[in-house]
Amino acid sequence: MKKIAIQGEVGSFHDIAAHEYFSGEQIELACCSTFEEIFNAIRRDPTTIGMLAIENTIAGSLLHNYELLRQSDVTIIGEHKLHIEHSICCLPEDDWESIKEVHSHPVALQQCRNFLSAHAELKAVEAEDTAGSAEYIASHHLSGWAAICSAYAADIYGMKVLEQDIHDNKHNYTRFLVVANPLEAPELFPANKATKASLVFSLPHEEGSLSKILTILSFYGINLTKIQSLPIIGHEWEYLFYVDVTFDSFTRYRQSIDAITPLARNIKILGEYSEC
Repeated sequence: MKKIAIQGEVGSFHDIAAHEYFSGEQIELACCSTFEEIFNAIRRDPTTIGMLAIENTIAGSLLHNYELLRQSDVTIIGEHKLHIEHSICCLPEDDWESIKEVHSHPVALQQCRNFLSAHAELKAVEAEDTAGSAEYIASHHLSGWAAICSAYAADIYGMKVLEQDIHDNKHNYTRFLVVANPLEAPELFPANKATKASLVFSLPHEEGSLSKILTILSFYGINLTKIQSLPIIGHEWEYLFYVDVTFDSFTRYRQSIDAITPLARNIKILGEYSEC
């Protein structure tokens, strides 16, 4: 049985992503209130695997998680893309006429802005988790409160779904990364089977420094699928570049890394895995 550390409660989208990624396997969830706790769980128990959101098609990148990845000793061993479908739920005895406020994670509230605007009588309240909001309302029997979460979470906590698919954009997907202790990673995913990699590096503040890197990657047939820059605190106008690349040849990919290493500073491979 694999132990998977997730952010949020049972029924959260992290829970759904973990069960989909490890479909057919027995898993035990370790629910964490913050993303930092996921990395701490892996440090305490090297056999623990982490599942964390990294970007959403509507809300964008979770920049803090990029930094947590860079500063940690874990490696990415996989990714999973999950279709996010929000529902509004309440206690079984409540209905539209009785609910006064709706609780959920800030990102979930943001993704349902049109719905909330159409129900201006409902007070939107930020919480730590989507499923956690449903669990809290159910366990404390809070009449008049509703939660925005998955229909899966509503079912787990015995809540009534008032309306499904209330998110603004139906093409709402979150990309999750699967991370593990580097010593455990080879058993979970052999790196030489990788078709995708995530890197981070900084560059000298010189004209054309980034274009040289991109030219080399192109020469080796490496496809750049994402680039995210974050400022380096204390170094004006200098940035860390988080890059995702895909490739057909693992050998050519490794050759490209050797070629760009002399031009980059503090280059780190965050993980080599299969593109989903």
